[in-house]
Amino acid sequence: MQVPAPFEYARATSVAHAIALLDQHGPEARLLAGGHSLLPMMRLRLARPETLIDINGLTDLDYVRLDGDEIAIGP
Repeated sequence: MQVPAPFEYARATSVAHAIALLDQHGPEARLLAGGHSLLPMMRLRLARPETLIDINGLTDLDYVRLDGDEIAIGP
């Protein structure tokens, strides 16, 4: 079994907190929101983020939808 490279993990408690964590950790941070291939890529070491920021529990990001000419994100 392949194991990902070491990384830090942070769980955002709000959208503002997620943005602050992204700012703090810089371009090597990645958001973890589920439903994508980041974790398998990390196991194969094709992706090596220094920090994962978990936004799964943020209810302010409950949906993403097209609203006319704009993209709406929120509860």
